[in-house]
Amino acid sequence: MSDAYAKAGVDVEAGYKAVALMKKHVESTFTDGVIGEFGGFGGLFAPNLTGIKHPVLVSGTDGVGTKVKLAFVLNKHDTIGIDCVAMCANDVVCSGAAPLFFLDYIACGQNKPEKIAALVSGVAAGCRQAGCALIGGETAEHPGLMPVDEYDLAGFCVGLVERDRLIDGKKIAEGDVLIGLSSSGVHSNGFSLLRRVFGETERILSRHYNELGCTLGEELLKPTRLYVRSLLALARRVTVKGAAHITGGGFIENIPRMLPPGLCAAIEPHSFPEHPIFAIIKREGGVEIRDMFNTFNMGVGMVLAVDKRDTGEAMNTLVEAGERPYLIGVVRRGDERIALW
Repeated sequence: MSDAYAKAGVDVEAGYKAVALMKKHVESTFTDGVIGEFGGFGGLFAPNLTGIKHPVLVSGTDGVGTKVKLAFVLNKHDTIGIDCVAMCANDVVCSGAAPLFFLDYIACGQNKPEKIAALVSGVAAGCRQAGCALIGGETAEHPGLMPVDEYDLAGFCVGLVERDRLIDGKKIAEGDVLIGLSSSGVHSNGFSLLRRVFGETERILSRHYNELGCTLGEELLKPTRLYVRSLLALARRVTVKGAAHITGGGFIENIPRMLPPGLCAAIEPHSFPEHPIFAIIKREGGVEIRDMFNTFNMGVGMVLAVDKRDTGEAMNTLVEAGERPYLIGVVRRGDERIALW
């Protein structure tokens, strides 16, 4: 059967090898809740419900979009998995939930075990950063549907929070302050626009920019920051009223998602340092400033709403957690939802 399947373009033996190579990466993420061993038909997890009266499960699923094309061109596949975890886990923690476990899905034109293992090593690194276990996944080989050197990567995360600790935006009120947490760069959104601005050849991606201190490709491939541990640490100290993960749609789409009706996020764009990559995008692509804020994170990957009285403690807690927080705005009355200028 395997010989016939191989002639059809699916290498079963390569699949076995990929599983063997990724095993150590997967098991490096295991937490106390993991039940069973790697390789079962279903991932098993027993959450610790001690002290939790009304548990709420929070789930999120996402991929990394066309950022994978950058990994193809640069032939670097060991960090893109961090992006995949971050896109899911950062969404989950916006509700105040601690991520419990993660599953990945890799679709590829041809299963090259070392490449697949490199992908999973990045997923495992992201899970360790988020404090969750990688308990399962799937690698699907699609000959004839996808080019042999290409793949797509997506994931699914589940977290847990006590119902009365949910962050749902309902408590946000006029006068609350908005705190932005610095990003590592473009993260995982806007890459279709980036390809239009820069192109996607190895020669262009190898161009060195002094203001970046690295090549364009190295900058763009930097993984998305994970804010899980910092946000959970903050939620133990103060009431986090709202959280917005700045992904596709940038500031303009994502920040209003956490606001109750009738309130507006008044943002001061000069209250935080713009990451150098965004100045380069504006300069070389001629991208209008509103389009920049409607596409990219502009240097802020997460925005939090807290009571003005908690500002000092919140800022100190975030610094202690390793963040670079900035006071970027306030909540005011208004139907425009977000004001940037």
